[in-house]
Amino acid sequence: MSRSRPREKQPAVEEGAAPRALAARCVSAVMNDRRSLDAALAELPAQMNGADRALTSALAYGVLRDYRRLEALLAPRLSRKPQPLLRALLLVGLLQLEAMRIPAHAAVHATVAATAMLKLGKARGMVNAILRGHQREGSRLDSAELAVGVRYGYPDWLVRMVETDWGSLWPDVLAAGNRPAPMHLRANARRGDRHGAIQRLADAGISSEAVRVCDSAFTLDTPIPARDLPGFASGDVSIQDGAAQLAAGLVGARAGDYVLDACAAPGNKSAHLLERGDIDLLALDIDPARLETLDETLRRVGTRAQVKAADAGAVDDWWDGRAFDRILLDAPCSGTGVIRRHPDIKWLRRPSDIAAAAERQNELLDNLWRTLAPGGRLVYATCSILRAEGVDVVDAFLERTPDAYEQVINAHWGFAERYGRRIAPGMHGFDGFYYAVLERSAT
Repeated sequence: MSRSRPREKQPAVEEGAAPRALAARCVSAVMNDRRSLDAALAELPAQMNGADRALTSALAYGVLRDYRRLEALLAPRLSRKPQPLLRALLLVGLLQLEAMRIPAHAAVHATVAATAMLKLGKARGMVNAILRGHQREGSRLDSAELAVGVRYGYPDWLVRMVETDWGSLWPDVLAAGNRPAPMHLRANARRGDRHGAIQRLADAGISSEAVRVCDSAFTLDTPIPARDLPGFASGDVSIQDGAAQLAAGLVGARAGDYVLDACAAPGNKSAHLLERGDIDLLALDIDPARLETLDETLRRVGTRAQVKAADAGAVDDWWDGRAFDRILLDAPCSGTGVIRRHPDIKWLRRPSDIAAAAERQNELLDNLWRTLAPGGRLVYATCSILRAEGVDVVDAFLERTPDAYEQVINAHWGFAERYGRRIAPGMHGFDGFYYAVLERSAT
């Protein structure tokens, strides 16, 4: 009579080990597999509780924000190069000892325990020794002697570009990219004004404050999950950075206008345009999967648009010849203005990406311009802090386009450029952004 083989008993997961192990996987996915942090975090186990999920996210974000300094702390304690996942776990451990309000003994114990989950059990002693050593001796770094990129936590090439583009403000620009972003909301103008939205939140015990330079934006004193935000599910309020909320006002669409949102997903700017008035909107995006999110956003706020999956630059594939009164081109870019929300951008981008993005931005401007009606307006926007993706693109476009001229933005936000205005990260509490308003001659 055969007997079934008894199942091997699985070792229990020690408390706190899972978030450390999963954070290390996320860091390694970014630094070694060149995946986005959002994609890595999206693969966290569905059954993970909220506290562990939040800790995993905080650890991964923290390591990627301060990767170069943590690497500099780790290097003197290594006798040989560790494999990538082990290195990521060691950095997770050092982050807790350096920058988080976690008792040192708990941080070390849980990080050492994470080696089993990552099948790095043979390195358990090494992890313990390195973290205990750092706990006893502290940092061996002289901050004054650190290279600028290490001190601010950026790749050297990006530091050089920011120094060139921002002059004396460059340290503030880099530092702002390492601070967590506030949570900005947008009041749905079809459901009431900003004052009413602020009052409804206050009635629910949630404090917020109006943003002076943007009439739709307000900021929560303390960020909360969207699911806990009164009025979010019903579309009364939306989550959108204040800098991005400026786009709809610059477009200035009038009732009945035919409007194009050329790179529309995930849909916040399309929704905002539609909330402000009765317009005929075509929302394009090259990624069909992202358009599903756009559709959900429009349904949530109670608006409608024609939605189409298409490459905005391939005009002949989607345009029916009807000219647009207004175009919003929130162009694909490096994303260097939103590093505070996506610290992985620092490590996923390469210098060659900036030139490639600028080439694509120029192509989009040229091709979309012929779809704009005489007397119409195109708003060019990027969430970049680099002139190569902002004023330099607009400068070149105006030079080669005789029937285009700039409509100067007179505003109390950002800095005036030769053409358009740019916003430094953290200014007004906003993400880094660039805007220019271009109009086509009427004849």
